[in-house]
Amino acid sequence: MLTKTCVVNAEKNGRMNGGDRRPNRMYQNPKLHIAEMSLEKLDPLSLRVKMLYFGICGTDVHLMKVDSQGYIVCSAPIDIPEKGLILGHEGVGVVLEVGSYVKNFKPGMFVAFESILTCNYCRSCRSGNFNQCTNAKLVGLEMNGIFGEIVDVSASLAHDVSAIAADSRLNIQAAACIEPASVAYVACENAKIKGGDKVVVLGAGPIGLFSAMLAKDIFGASSVNVVEPVEFRRTKAGRFCDSVHDVGEFFDDPPDNIDVIIEASGDLDCVNRIFHKLNPNGRIALLARLGVPLRIDNVDHLITNAITIVGSRGHLGGAFHKVIDLYKHKKIDLCSVVTTVDQGIDKLIYYLRENQDKIIRENCKVLIRV
Repeated sequence: MLTKTCVVNAEKNGRMNGGDRRPNRMYQNPKLHIAEMSLEKLDPLSLRVKMLYFGICGTDVHLMKVDSQGYIVCSAPIDIPEKGLILGHEGVGVVLEVGSYVKNFKPGMFVAFESILTCNYCRSCRSGNFNQCTNAKLVGLEMNGIFGEIVDVSASLAHDVSAIAADSRLNIQAAACIEPASVAYVACENAKIKGGDKVVVLGAGPIGLFSAMLAKDIFGASSVNVVEPVEFRRTKAGRFCDSVHDVGEFFDDPPDNIDVIIEASGDLDCVNRIFHKLNPNGRIALLARLGVPLRIDNVDHLITNAITIVGSRGHLGGAFHKVIDLYKHKKIDLCSVVTTVDQGIDKLIYYLRENQDKIIRENCKVLIRV
């Protein structure tokens, strides 16, 4: 059986470049194309899935961006084999076939996917810290992803979302957004947001907006301020927060008594610019990763006030189930971050190779209907 897939190839130097320790300085000049691939016999522990919708993530965009020397700027771990890597880790589909060892799924089920394949035997996994699995493989970055018409996916990554996706196109689109919403949920947990907290979210991309939505509607923040340089995204952010600000305007007169900062923009200088406004026992959760350093000038403020800075990666540990249940009971609106739904796998080329800026300047979440 042949299936159309979205594949990236890149030149591999086989060494780190010039002392730069970013892992992806090994890969240059990524080339994105649509390829027909043959599906082999289904692995006993996998599902064969007809994809319905893809979600384009900022990581997919960063994987196609290069610096002045042509090196991929994405700082997440990647492994692009010589034959190419199928991109994609956000999406929803329908099960066509189940592997012989798979017991919890059957053909016809709607499924959405986690994007971190864990080993389940390292110290982190055995301690229940699955997002920090030391042998993790990231779907669509270190192993083949889901940007294909029909794909084979490990059943361990799949969630049955038939209860929310089976009755309408809008609910199917919502299921395609569970993964980024779950990343935001884990960030709110890691930031220990509680009732009455004053929260600032830096960045109004999909994960930033989901973070604002969850902080206010689920975790009980008393106020949520969103800071975003792109006008389109500022306009979109208004419904999720108490106030939304341009970068310059916000930092000219930042609010006092901030309890939590969620950094979802990648511009880490912004953290330093409002760090002094954090309350005692304030928390900072860092999500966006562009490989740039974090600088904190006022270290005395950090020490005196016992401020916590935590990295937040992933969505494992139950967030998927919580997000699904919240959506099922109409506590959150997963489709509210979707700004464009386009048709056809070829549109991945249009956005990721030819119109990256269109995703940032004119969109929040772009979905592709397969």
